[in-house]
Amino acid sequence: MRIYSSLWNADDWATRGGLVKTDWSKAPFTAYYRNFNVLDSRASSSFSDAAWQTNELDAPGRRRLRWVQKYFMIYNYCTDLKRFPNGVPPECKPSRFL
Repeated sequence: MRIYSSLWNADDWATRGGLVKTDWSKAPFTAYYRNFNVLDSRASSSFSDAAWQTNELDAPGRRRLRWVQKYFMIYNYCTDLKRFPNGVPPECKPSRFL
């Protein structure tokens, strides 16, 4: 199995208002995953098979998520009011992960 990703120049919006500059002299950029595990979720017509989509994080899971966000996330487009002056996208409003 392979996982592909893409990198694009988002210097104008995904850089904390231009504070973080991309050093293009370091290109090409390479990323890798260590100890990456995937849980299989096969498509099915059964409603119960999709129940994971409506599950909530428990308190320890929310704490872990906030820790990762605090120490590793440098940009969150859901808080970028300059990018979305008329309101954030719909997926940002019901934050069931915080």
